[in-house]
Amino acid sequence: MSERIFISPAKYVQGKQTIDRIGEFVAHFGSNALLIADDVVWELIGERVTKSLQASQLKATKADFVGEASKHEITRIARDAKESDTALVIGLGGGKTLDTAKAVADELDARIVIVPTIASTDAPTSALSVIYTEEGNFESYRFYKKNPDLVLVDTELIAQAPPRFLASGIADALATWVEVRSVLAFGGKTMAGGVPTLAAEAIAERCEEVLFTYGIQAYEAVKAKVVTPALEAVVEANTLLSGLGFESGGLAAAHAIHNGFTALEGDIHHLTHGEKVAFGTLVQLALEGRPQEEFEHYVAFYMALDLPVTLEEIKLKDASRDDILKVGKAATADGETIHSGFDVTAEEVADAIIAADRYARLYKEHL
Repeated sequence: MSERIFISPAKYVQGKQTIDRIGEFVAHFGSNALLIADDVVWELIGERVTKSLQASQLKATKADFVGEASKHEITRIARDAKESDTALVIGLGGGKTLDTAKAVADELDARIVIVPTIASTDAPTSALSVIYTEEGNFESYRFYKKNPDLVLVDTELIAQAPPRFLASGIADALATWVEVRSVLAFGGKTMAGGVPTLAAEAIAERCEEVLFTYGIQAYEAVKAKVVTPALEAVVEANTLLSGLGFESGGLAAAHAIHNGFTALEGDIHHLTHGEKVAFGTLVQLALEGRPQEEFEHYVAFYMALDLPVTLEEIKLKDASRDDILKVGKAATADGETIHSGFDVTAEEVADAIIAADRYARLYKEHL
């Protein structure tokens, strides 16, 4: 019998204007902080973060994040920071910046603080990074010995971001229960090792319930740039519930298919992580042979959030069978997460991709 393993960040803080209190939360971590952010995020919150850190007697040094969460970028930033006696690394921004910050903290053996400025993925709470090549192709997962020491989410910042990012986060989070239940049924392993705990199962299922209940309201709140109870609930689901659910509950086909899409060239790479996961989730439902009524429940919800549901909408309208088979082969490569929930071939995945497109188009034609 496999061990049950549950992992999580040491502390999670969420609320309006929490960014202005970051110094209070990290003062006991050490005196020298390395802040990793791109120019856009730094312009948005750099001064506020620095002011709060300095008020708590912390020295703040900025490192520019440029490009991809790649081995090259990680090595560059870590090399420059090694001489600064860095006690904690603070990642500010989106998923790739945060994944890079985790890797740099690991290289420096420093504390890691994660401050997402968008609620677009469930990456913030996890003890892993998704590593890409410098060209943006999926390369590998990098695992760490511990989860972040602090995840701090300012919902006022989230509300100011483009609504597309929140929708992408909802799509990423909506895959959580779909994948976890597959891992449970198949007897697969989680990202943390072992099998899912009852806690992870309950969190993943609750995550989906919150998203279907409040997702559209939260999306409309961000369009209006206001913080509401619905937005608070969805930000927590996107970030904390999905993060705990996927890591301690497991990933399966939806994310493997997302990774498979990186095998193709073209405009699909302009889509967000969550937008590709949305279609990957539909493919997993098709792969499982779920009833059309259930499939359409997801399609309708995605459409209300302006998420892609067909091959045309993920920029693959003219993809050939050979192209789709490339995705299937990449999604079923050794070590991919699909093997935690399924025993399938590349050809079966390709068939499910084509079927999901047909099922979604059928639904849209009857609206």
